[in-house]
Amino acid sequence: MTERPDFFRFHNGEKAVLPFAAEEYMTRLMGLRTAMDAVGADAVVLTSMHNIAYYSGFLYCAFGRPYGLVVTASEAVVISAGIDAGQPWRRCATDAITYTDWRRDNFWRAVAHVTGQGRRVGFEGDHLTLAQSEKLDAFLAPSLRVDIAPATMQQRMRKSPAEIALIRAGAAVADIGGYAIRDAVKPGVREIDVAMAGRDAMEAAIAAQFPDAEYRDTWVWFQSGLNTDGAHNPVTGRVLERGDILSLNTFPMIHGYYTALERTMFVQEVDAASMSYWQANVAAHEYGMSLMKPGVSCAEITQQINTFFADRDLLQYRSFGYGHSFGVLSHYYGREAGLELREDIDTVLEPGMVISMEPMITIPNGQPGAGGYREHDILIITEDGAENITGYPYGPETNVIG
Repeated sequence: MTERPDFFRFHNGEKAVLPFAAEEYMTRLMGLRTAMDAVGADAVVLTSMHNIAYYSGFLYCAFGRPYGLVVTASEAVVISAGIDAGQPWRRCATDAITYTDWRRDNFWRAVAHVTGQGRRVGFEGDHLTLAQSEKLDAFLAPSLRVDIAPATMQQRMRKSPAEIALIRAGAAVADIGGYAIRDAVKPGVREIDVAMAGRDAMEAAIAAQFPDAEYRDTWVWFQSGLNTDGAHNPVTGRVLERGDILSLNTFPMIHGYYTALERTMFVQEVDAASMSYWQANVAAHEYGMSLMKPGVSCAEITQQINTFFADRDLLQYRSFGYGHSFGVLSHYYGREAGLELREDIDTVLEPGMVISMEPMITIPNGQPGAGGYREHDILIITEDGAENITGYPYGPETNVIG
C-alpha cells in the first residue's frame, strides 16, 4: 500500500489575480518581519482569517479545520487543508503547503516542517484556542512564545494607498446598495425583501468592477420598528408599516475588505418625538465628523461627543462606541480594536488611518420616538483633516421614503 503523505505542495493551475500587487504583500511581510525582530521571534504562526488574508491574500473558509500562514526570515507559507485543493495556492502571494486528513494533526506537522522545533515562535494570542495552543507546544517545542497579534493590528491600522483605493471603491458600492434599498422600501414589503434588493445590487456592482475577485460575504442588515434597537440585529420577515423607523446597513465585501453604509430612515412619515431624536443624532454625527483629524486621540473625540449628548440629556441612550477602523474584517472575523472611538482607546489619529463616525442612540420601546437612530460615514484621515468617502445622504430631508 502506498504511504499517504502528511502534507505536500499542490500548485494546481496558475496564480490568480490578487487584490494587490506582489510588492504590496512583500512590504507587509517586511513589516511583519520587523515586528518579529522587535520581539525576538524566529518564526510566526498566524491562524486568523484577517492576518492570513492581510499578509498572503488568501481568505480561508475553515469549516472546523485549522489554517495558517507561517512566516520566517526567509519564507512565507500558507498551510491549508486538502479539501481546498489548489485554490489556496492560486489565491495567495506566497508559497503554500496542503495538509491531508490521513491522520490527526497533520496541520501542525506541516507547520513544524516550516518552522522547525525549538525556535522562538510568535502566535496570535487573541485567536489561538487553548486546544491549538497545546498542539503548538507539542509539535513545535518552542524555546519562547510571544504574542505577535498586537503588532500585526498596529500594522493593519495604517493603510497603504492601495488599501485606501480598495476601501474607497467599497464605500461607493455601499452607496449603490443604499439607493437600491431606498427604491425597495414601501409599506407592505418585508425586511428580507428590502435586504435582498440591496445585496443583489452590491454584488452585481462588485462583479462588474472586480472581475477577478472571489464573490462572497456581502450582506445587508435592514431593520424596522423594534428591530432597530440594536446595530447588529439580523434581518427578519417583519412587514413594513407607515411611520416605521428603519435602519439601513449595507456591507459590501471585496477581497475580505469591509466597508459599510448605515442610515436612519422612516416609512412615509415621522412623528415629532422621532424627528427630535433623529435630528439630535444627526447633529452628533456632524459634530463628530468635524473632530476627526490627525493628532487627536480616539478617547478625546469620544469624550467630546459624550458631552454633546449629555448636554441634550441623551447620553444614557448611547448604544456603543462612536466609530471603528476599516480593513480586512467582517462580521465573523477581524477587528482592529486599537482604532475605535471609545473612552478606553488612546490611539492618536494619523494620516492613512480609515475610521467611521457612527453615533447611535436607542430609545426604549414604549416611549415616544422609540427605536434605534444611527448614521455612519467612512473617513480617511488626511494630513490636515479627514475626507468623507461615503456619498449616500443622511437625515430627514432625503430619508423619509416609500
